Amino acid sequence: MPLITENSNIIESKDTPFDLKNHDAYLAWRSKKLENYPTDSTKLVVDIADLGTISDKELRLMQKILQKTNMVIYNFKGDSGDETATKKSLRELAQNFGLDTSEAHRSAGEERIVALEVSDTGSKRGYIPYSNRPLNWHTDGYYNARGEEIGAFLLHCARDATKGGRNQLLDPEIAYIRLRDENPAYIEALSHPQAMTIPFNKEADGTVRPDSVGPVFSLTDNGALTMRYTARTRSISWRDDNMTARAVEFLNHLLGDNEPLIQTIKMQPGQGMINNNVLHNRTGFEDGETGHGRLLYRIRFHQRVQDTRQPTNQEG
Repeated sequence: MPLITENSNIIESKDTPFDLKNHDAYLAWRSKKLENYPTDSTKLVVDIADLGTISDKELRLMQKILQKTNMVIYNFKGDSGDETATKKSLRELAQNFGLDTSEAHRSAGEERIVALEVSDTGSKRGYIPYSNRPLNWHTDGYYNARGEEIGAFLLHCARDATKGGRNQLLDPEIAYIRLRDENPAYIEALSHPQAMTIPFNKEADGTVRPDSVGPVFSLTDNGALTMRYTARTRSISWRDDNMTARAVEFLNHLLGDNEPLIQTIKMQPGQGMINNNVLHNRTGFEDGETGHGRLLYRIRFHQRVQDTRQPTNQEG
């Protein structure tokens, strides 16, 4: 169910709160969304006893938080010390939420998992995620071609930084609410099929990623709101009209620590996050001894979280 038609910038999704003409449905959805919304990251955390085999009770808690905020943080205190076993467990954890179609990323290794750590080798050379520099606000895969969007990702901390490396997180549905409340025309502008363009990029191996052109906000086939965004100022082109410029300016202001529902966390070893590709950033960081620096494992999926595994109700 597209948020926009191919030849129009008018949102035309009937029977959904994301239809700009359906004000009553929007207000009802907005009220439910904001009711008891967590105000700090501790409310997003669920302790789990086994990384690869979560209990029914743990699953229910995680599902409940995900349904409310599009993200959940898990806290696993055990560690086998076996990298291969950990990666296998992360895959098993993701499958509880219907996440199995992962991206074939150029830097992925075992189990299609990318190791996010400081590196200047191979396909990681020159890219900020593999440095200790700050990462600005973005959603993952904002440069991907249409049909190859990132719906969700799992991030797991194996080693934290000596100093820094903090993440801020914002639910895209909260960003949507703030923009629509300020001016519905902002949503219309950011839903245009040519709202944001990321120019082509030539990889080190000679392959070329073509221009990526598309909206910021769109809907999945089952009506879920998705967001494609980056706060970068270079190698990006916004649609050249006044309303788009105003909408981007307002969103940048919102993300400049002017949104009270932005969550902040510095993940510790054993902690991780499952989310529907929420807005996020990362502060710069300092590492300790070479070879023992910050290391996070990331798996990106083309589908969003689903309530696939149903609890058996045999646990409390």
